[in-house]
Amino acid sequence: MEASEKLEIEARLVGVLKSIYDPEIPVNIYDLGLIYDISIDDDHTVRIKMTLTAPNCPMADQLIEEVKYKVLGTAGVKDVDLKLTFNPPWDKNMLSDEAKLELGLL
Repeated sequence: MEASEKLEIEARLVGVLKSIYDPEIPVNIYDLGLIYDISIDDDHTVRIKMTLTAPNCPMADQLIEEVKYKVLGTAGVKDVDLKLTFNPPWDKNMLSDEAKLELGLL
């Protein structure tokens, strides 16, 4: 896969992830800082490492399924490998400036 194709897919993925909102906070999961890593291999498999705002999030399963479903529906993606981690644990310092502004933290 060419670097330009990888960049195009990554840009689409960021857009898709910004369309998914945490059920308890009115901010998308990308700007919340829940996405730790995104990589795409030459077979068009997307690997995502993400976290949740809290390990005992009651909406965890639904949120993870939504991420998988929407990422798989992204042009150029053939498969998704999603890993959930709590290391490092999420905290509000991981919020993007846009999210901080939206939540009144700036």
